[in-house]
Amino acid sequence: MVRTMGFGTLMATTKTSPNLPLPLQFLAAWIGVWLGRVLQEQVDYLKAENHLLREKLGTKRLRLTDAERRRLAMLGKTVGRKGLAAIATIASPETILRWYRELVAKKYDGSQQRGQGRPKTAADIAAIIVKMASENSWGYTRIKGALKNLGHEVGRNTIKRILQENGIDPAPE
Repeated sequence: MVRTMGFGTLMATTKTSPNLPLPLQFLAAWIGVWLGRVLQEQVDYLKAENHLLREKLGTKRLRLTDAERRRLAMLGKTVGRKGLAAIATIASPETILRWYRELVAKKYDGSQQRGQGRPKTAADIAAIIVKMASENSWGYTRIKGALKNLGHEVGRNTIKRILQENGIDPAPE
């Protein structure tokens, strides 16, 4: 359908209903309503069950682990503050959303990735270097090449430092 908007501009309008036959539209609407009703019945049951368990627990405060808080925070964020106000019984909506904010802040603070300085050479690689130097009369560069053949990328000065720490003098190259 085409209609004219001010100043002779043509605008096309689209139909909002799908191009399904009427019986299929009715069936789709009926299934949607039925699924909504079934889901609402499940939610009502879970609310009643939570209420019952809360009564049995009494006034004791629940101690949640960090993993449990994370799980509730992730689910609570999707529900939103208004939804949590209707269903949250373990903690207030503000508390659950605060857990979520702390979770996001912890994820992006970078403290897990940071370490002090350059990472140390693995102990097993250091043991291989010491073994190669003591069994053979190889210098730093030859040991470096042998390690590269084994699939380990170690610098020449790293090999020098490891041998000096173990009191081994390298053979002349």
